[in-house]
Amino acid sequence: MAYLSCNTVCQSKLDDGILADVYTPEFLNGIRVSGIPNHSLTLKIGSPVMLSRNIDHSLGLCNGTRLIVTTLSEHVIEEKISTGDHSSTRVLVPRMTMTSSDPRLPFKFKRGQFTLMLSYAMTINKS
Repeated sequence: MAYLSCNTVCQSKLDDGILADVYTPEFLNGIRVSGIPNHSLTLKIGSPVMLSRNIDHSLGLCNGTRLIVTTLSEHVIEEKISTGDHSSTRVLVPRMTMTSSDPRLPFKFKRGQFTLMLSYAMTINKS
């Protein structure tokens, strides 16, 4: 299943809605910013994924947690935690809205997407 993000330009006091007309959805979809998930996320049941945001520390849903996809739906993804103290616990990961804070961009934008990435291989920093 392919999940596409929903991108919008943040309104500021100075632009009066002009930026929303200038920056098209196609342009916003192509932006790759550190800390913000990519526009397209393609998953299937059984895929190993890694969480890239802290959601709920008490359930073990922290940055770097490894999960296995069990059910795909439109607004949430059900997963099973594969490592750590909460191993084999089933959790729901919702779609979240994140705002970019990259100083290289002359504007801020919001992206609604799941905070997951495929994790067939990990760096030493995340293991």
